[in-house]
Amino acid sequence: MTESGTARPGDPERDTLDKAAAENFPVAPFFLPRAWRADLMALYGFARLVDDIGDGDLAPGGADARLLGVPPRDAEDRLLLLDAFEADLRKVFDATPGHPLLRTLQRTVHRHRLGPGPFLDLIAANRQDQLVTRYETYDDLLAYCALSANPVGRLVLAVTGTTTPERTRLSDAICTALQIVEHLQDVAEDLRRDRVYLPAEDLKRFHVQEADLAAPTAGASVRALIAFEAERARHLLDQGAPLVDSVHGRLRLLLAGFVAGGRAALHAIAAAEHDVLPGPPKPGRLRLLRDVGATLRGKG
Repeated sequence: MTESGTARPGDPERDTLDKAAAENFPVAPFFLPRAWRADLMALYGFARLVDDIGDGDLAPGGADARLLGVPPRDAEDRLLLLDAFEADLRKVFDATPGHPLLRTLQRTVHRHRLGPGPFLDLIAANRQDQLVTRYETYDDLLAYCALSANPVGRLVLAVTGTTTPERTRLSDAICTALQIVEHLQDVAEDLRRDRVYLPAEDLKRFHVQEADLAAPTAGASVRALIAFEAERARHLLDQGAPLVDSVHGRLRLLLAGFVAGGRAALHAIAAAEHDVLPGPPKPGRLRLLRDVGATLRGKG
């Protein structure tokens, strides 16, 4: 940022935060207190940046690599970038990090006395993405989601001062569901990255080959598989939904938005007749608002 707060062209911090608008659910909606919005955007910025490193989606030009002290010749080495990012993250807790997103995060970490665990889990998930591209069982996928998704919900509870063991359990169910929904939306894109998050045991059960996932449109077997995985995600969302009624005020509306975002995305997948291969089925705003209302009323 410039001193006036205006983003420079190619500003890594602004480029990352601008992606918040494309998510299935509101990241830091206007109705939240200003301090909460700042904290949630700091958490989102971290999670988005580590995912961009892991997916090779950093902005062109190597600005993020330079900020992390990675020389240009190594700017495409994702594992090296993740190592450098972890080293910079650790400075959040006892020094001054080099990346502006981590300096922003540092204020949130200090304000809420957050520990490094959830942040390190998110980095570990992206390291795993470089080394593991297929998952044999649903339990294997759930273990991945425990690293790649659940820490985000735990951090939201932490910065809003609402952590309890039961809320953590419910949050984990919601976050895992949202991760699975994202995987279902992105089957074709993930395959182009040589990643398949549909469990191999399920592909076998539904007689689906990986080549079937590369087709322009889904055949009956692929649609049946996607419907099966979507129902698993729906069950997890329903399992976690009581989290919404365990809190009050604007936080209740925020959490309803998270649950409704997942439900609306599942409705979009169903409306596409479970053919996710042409591109990610996305819900419209009206569908999302309907699902927010239904979630607040305690209906799935």
